[in-house]
Amino acid sequence: MIIATAGHVDHGKTSLVKALTGVDTDRLPEEKKRNLTIDLGFAYMPVADALTIGFIDVPGHERFIRNALCGLAGTDFALFIVAADDRVMPQTREHLAIIDLLGIQNCAVALTKIDRVSEDEIELATEEIEEVFAPTGLANPLIFNVSAHTGEGIQELRAHLLDQSQTLPLRAVKNNFRLAIDRRFDVSGAGLVVTGTVFSGSIVVGDSVGVAGLDMQLRVRGIHAQNAEANAGRAGQRCAINLAGTELRKEAIERGQWLTTASDTEPVSKFDAELTVLPSEPRSLSNWTPVHVHLGAAETTGRVATLGTRSIDVAETGLAQLVLDEPIGTVHGDRFIIRDQSARRTIGGGRVIDLFPPKRGRSKPERLAWLEAVREPDDKSALTSLLDLSPAGVDLDQFSINRNLTGAECEKLVAACAGKVVQHEGQRVAFAGARWLQLRKAVVERLKEWHKSNPDTTGLGDNRIMDGSGIRMSRDLAAAVAGELVKDGVLAREGFGVRLPTHTARLEGADTGLWNSVEKVFKDSGLRPITAREIEQIVGGGLKRMDAFMTRANRVGLVQRISKTRFVTPANLKELGNIAERLAANSDDQILMVAPFRDESGVGRNMTIEILEYFDKQKFTQREGEGRRIIQPADKVFASR
Repeated sequence: MIIATAGHVDHGKTSLVKALTGVDTDRLPEEKKRNLTIDLGFAYMPVADALTIGFIDVPGHERFIRNALCGLAGTDFALFIVAADDRVMPQTREHLAIIDLLGIQNCAVALTKIDRVSEDEIELATEEIEEVFAPTGLANPLIFNVSAHTGEGIQELRAHLLDQSQTLPLRAVKNNFRLAIDRRFDVSGAGLVVTGTVFSGSIVVGDSVGVAGLDMQLRVRGIHAQNAEANAGRAGQRCAINLAGTELRKEAIERGQWLTTASDTEPVSKFDAELTVLPSEPRSLSNWTPVHVHLGAAETTGRVATLGTRSIDVAETGLAQLVLDEPIGTVHGDRFIIRDQSARRTIGGGRVIDLFPPKRGRSKPERLAWLEAVREPDDKSALTSLLDLSPAGVDLDQFSINRNLTGAECEKLVAACAGKVVQHEGQRVAFAGARWLQLRKAVVERLKEWHKSNPDTTGLGDNRIMDGSGIRMSRDLAAAVAGELVKDGVLAREGFGVRLPTHTARLEGADTGLWNSVEKVFKDSGLRPITAREIEQIVGGGLKRMDAFMTRANRVGLVQRISKTRFVTPANLKELGNIAERLAANSDDQILMVAPFRDESGVGRNMTIEILEYFDKQKFTQREGEGRRIIQPADKVFASR
């Protein structure tokens, strides 16, 4: 268990931690000189069964609230300290508001310095504490009357904390390992050590890790978990990780970064979130308000873009996009705090929802509906809702990164939720079963209309199958969807396009009779490709008319255009391919040379070059020195032609 202290400056936080653990957490010379906690302090108290309670002593002065926020993030338990002679003060209230916003649900209050006041003053202080805590998620806290000076009440408080450490459930070990770096230093003989609270996952000595945003492959050389040497560290512990690696650049690692086992996580400059405005605010939070943002151990400035409304009312929760001046690492579910532009007061806080907001349309109804689905804490429920909501599918890589899922966790979710997964350009897009059937129906209807309007075309470009369907997706994804539908037998491939299996392109009207004349010219020319001009000189009708006809004949597959001007029939093209394949197979080095192909086909040298260059473009042959190597069977390459 990790306990963070909280409270106003000079209320005795450091003295109380020392009384509980025997450790003085003021480690900096300036802290000793001024008797004031400036940065985070750390202490540990052993518990039975090899467990240890970790204490993070945070600063109470308002000038060092940024350091306090760094320590409060990721803790399990808040120990509020209120001095009986000073009672509830501004930083008591602000720390309480912050801890409530961070979602820390377990706490106790130590009413300190009771040796300085009367019983009546202790009673008044107790009543005030209960009143201040009442409207928060930490209402009715246990209050312990203590004095670090006399020792009164210390044993009772220690016993309660020990009991809490035994009864509070351990955090679930899931997702990729993430540690919020709050310190880094060198240890003689060991090298670089980073410390912080582990937010998720687990790690063992020897694991490969990285720092989000830095191109460094590192190795875990050693681990101290809860101030003890260990072979492993896990969520809910404070860990010191000794890092090693040939790519290690010590100067590049600093507070606010994340040590993680996820290789594809990058800091982001904006994210969508649910945001709560504190009841203490004098007015609503308006769109584009400048703020300081604290998340994990990081801090940056930025602005709040409200989503769906012009503002978020006092004491209300709304959707917002945080647009940051400096990128920070985060994932879905991370808690954050926002403070005003001058960093003098806390405005509110919230929970990260999505790391991949669109470039435009952040407040459109469909985007807000997406956010309502993705804000669901349970991964399976969120993915199921998104799949039901998304006719164009869900990017599984983005979903996995956003939820910090391991590969195995993502695969398990996909198996449970997705009806179809399409891969394209190294990415995977999942579709709900019903959505895939809807998409398939839309594609079939689209092609029916296309074939009806264009009977002389063999098919439609595979990246255009969704045009006019009302389902918006990238051309690349549309082509990948077409490929899946071809595999499923719903579509048939035709060159670089697709068609319905029942469709055969055909010429109509006068074109049918004209083709009979043109076909005879091809038969009389042998295997030699011929031009539209040559055909027109025999058939007549004008060159412009013949050029247009040959284009239509090419579309329906009666001829193939092998160069800018020359055409060949599919049967002749296949025969030319068979000749090339046979000649290469019979050569000593399996290489097709120009001269033998010219002689065997009888088409002449210049035309031979055009044919072989066409073969290269079709990935039938590949240039190798002065010749070509066959890389696919002719029957496969030219079957559809």
